[in-house]
Amino acid sequence: MAGEVRQRMVGSALQLIAERGVQGTSFADVLERSGAPRGSVYHHFPGGKDEMVRAAMDYMATDGRAALKALAGADPAGIVTGFVNLWRGLLKRDDFAVGCAVAGVTVTAEADDLRAAARTVFEAWVEDLAGLFVAAGVDETRAEAFAWMLLASTEGAVVIARAQRSTRALDIAEQQLLMLASHMA
Repeated sequence: MAGEVRQRMVGSALQLIAERGVQGTSFADVLERSGAPRGSVYHHFPGGKDEMVRAAMDYMATDGRAALKALAGADPAGIVTGFVNLWRGLLKRDDFAVGCAVAGVTVTAEADDLRAAARTVFEAWVEDLAGLFVAAGVDETRAEAFAWMLLASTEGAVVIARAQRSTRALDIAEQQLLMLASHMA
């Protein structure tokens, strides 16, 4: 039960950070969204808000990678489309109100260790994407470089999509990445 409450709080923190950034996310908002009792804050996160944000980044570096692993067995084009569709679905589901929580930590966290935790998540995602590309027959060196480009392009497109309230930037990035992917395997 206690683990479930903590996990609900971490999930709510991720959603709120993706919407508002770190500074715009309060414990009160996390409690309200998660339905956790008030005493849960200092029971689960005695180190305060930074501890909660670190827990959110730890989740994204571990369990949060399941969606990437689900792309196993796809060809390079399928990996690109699958990854872009993860973001497209998130944007549309939440009416462009939510972006990437990891990017939210990167640009709004004041503590160096929180930005380092976000960096770890991005590096883990690239490792997963590169592994998928290698399994699809792409040379290891090209796979890692393309994984970085896919991540960077998609993250940028998500930011623009939120501003435009449209997937246009994401659609264009996907088209260009698919053209490059067609020459990789």
